[in-house]
Parts: sequence; structure tokens; C-alpha cells
Amino acid sequence: MHSDTITVRFFARLREELETETLEMPARPELTAGDLLEELAGRGGAWSQLNGEQPVMVAVNQAIAKPSTGIKAGDEVAFFPPVTGG
Repeated sequence: MHSDTITVRFFARLREELETETLEMPARPELTAGDLLEELAGRGGAWSQLNGEQPVMVAVNQAIAKPSTGIKAGDEVAFFPPVTGG
């Protein structure tokens, strides 16, 4: 991991549908989990589901996070579908 990047990981159906498990993204000042989600969704195609009707959960450094959670260089951000019981 580079000190000026963040690592983005995708789990479960997101990993399958996006056909990627891990991305390295440049870190930026004042970046939040919500900003990152919106930026990735803006890629279109399968990526647009990240900001769609089905909620996507986020964790920063393996702790559940809110869209307002700040992200800094060296952080790991994970996106995954909500866990459903049944």
C-alpha cells in the first residue's frame, strides 16, 4: 500500500458484478466514504448500482462507517451489500 493512496475492496455480489476485488485510489483532502461511493458510481454501467436502490454498506479500516466518515491516505475502505437475516 502506498502512503498517498487508499485501498478500496469489494465483497460478495459487488465483487462479482463489478468484476474487481481491489482498487487503489488516490487519497484527497476532505474525502468521505460517501464521496468515494458517488465517484465510483459515476463510472456508470455496473458501477452505478453503488448509488442505486439497494443500499451499500461501507467500512473504513474494518469498522462500519457512515457516508460522512472521512478517508485519509493509507486507509482501507470496503463496500459490501447489507447483511440480511432469514
